[in-house]
Amino acid sequence: MRRADRPAMGAVALLAALAAGQAAAQAPEFDPGETEACLAEPEAAAGKTHCVGLSALACMAVGDGQTTVGMGYCLDRERAFWDARLNDVYGRLMAIERAQEAEMAELGASVPSTATALRDMQRAWIAYRDAACAYEATQWGGGTGAGPAAMGCLMTLTGHQALALETRLSETQMQ
Repeated sequence: MRRADRPAMGAVALLAALAAGQAAAQAPEFDPGETEACLAEPEAAAGKTHCVGLSALACMAVGDGQTTVGMGYCLDRERAFWDARLNDVYGRLMAIERAQEAEMAELGASVPSTATALRDMQRAWIAYRDAACAYEATQWGGGTGAGPAAMGCLMTLTGHQALALETRLSETQMQ
């Protein structure tokens, strides 16, 4: 073996050792239980913003959840939890708004479209969320913290929007 080939072989051995170490590390596991338990407490949805992020924090406290990649994973899993909740409540609220519009049309009333307003509000909120979280990521100057910072922002804003729409749904159902 030529001397020039030795550093390359050393690099291969180092990469193999690192890969083996990573395989042995404990992968983070996301469980929405912390967030769900908080949400089950008897208070209005609007007062539950402190519940957003609890399960991600629990996930990040274990094993590789403390790494940049693990943090991103944990934050993204809770973001997905809130996104599913947001999509559900948005669909239910939209159905109510459309039914109320149909009822008003049957009565011959000419009123602004609440369903259109809800759709437009949600679209504007999505644009705001994306811009706000892109801005958050820039605060890290391209460093490794940008990913978790942006994902944490997405999780937080999505959770807050889900809770806001759940509050609106509750108000609508009480009318």
